[in-house]
Amino acid sequence: MYLNLVQIAESFGVSENVVEDWIHHEGLPHTLDRGRLLFDRTQVAEWAATRGLAAKAGFLAPEPLVSAAGGRLEPLLRTGRIWRDVPAAAVPDVFDQIVNALSGTPPPIRQLLVQRMHAKEGVTPAPVGGGFALPHLGTRVALGRDSGTVALLLLREAWALADPPDAIPVTRLFFFIAPSPRAHLDVLGRICRLIADGPLRDLVLRNAPDEEIFHAVAAADEATVSARQQKAKT
Repeated sequence: MYLNLVQIAESFGVSENVVEDWIHHEGLPHTLDRGRLLFDRTQVAEWAATRGLAAKAGFLAPEPLVSAAGGRLEPLLRTGRIWRDVPAAAVPDVFDQIVNALSGTPPPIRQLLVQRMHAKEGVTPAPVGGGFALPHLGTRVALGRDSGTVALLLLREAWALADPPDAIPVTRLFFFIAPSPRAHLDVLGRICRLIADGPLRDLVLRNAPDEEIFHAVAAADEATVSARQQKAKT
């Protein structure tokens, strides 16, 4: 798999100029393709290992736990927090705060994520009906095993959306950033299932205490892990 200059820079949490300096002075393996710098993922990983460098994020980072059997949403929700009585106008600012609190992610990557969110169509609103939406970054990112977040925002008034699927005002948001592009669909699907029916949906609708919501997500995690383990045995 070949990566470009931006992806390599994101992976190590450095600027593109630093990567170019590694090419000229440290022998970073690369190839030129029609004027573009490309990097073989395996060669770069081997080069970094000999120098004691570790990818902190990006496409060289280890595969996140959430995408593997046993991955859990409850720790991600504790990281992102439950935000209550949020004015609709303050939602973008809360998204920024959530990103800036990401653990295991270097400041340059957090800054890049904030920039992407504020770009045109930087956040996909993803309304799913029943007053819920699952906003997320419009572009997939690779943050690494120890990062990613899920946050629940309980809004004071309806979030402005052009066309809710069932005309019910959206007042409950599950904002998430998955640890990797591969994990994105897994996180999206699991949150959708959690709010489709069952105890978590009821708890959110009645504004239950944080610990009750965390407990419900943890119970759903255990059920998911158990189901995956049973599937692996068959």
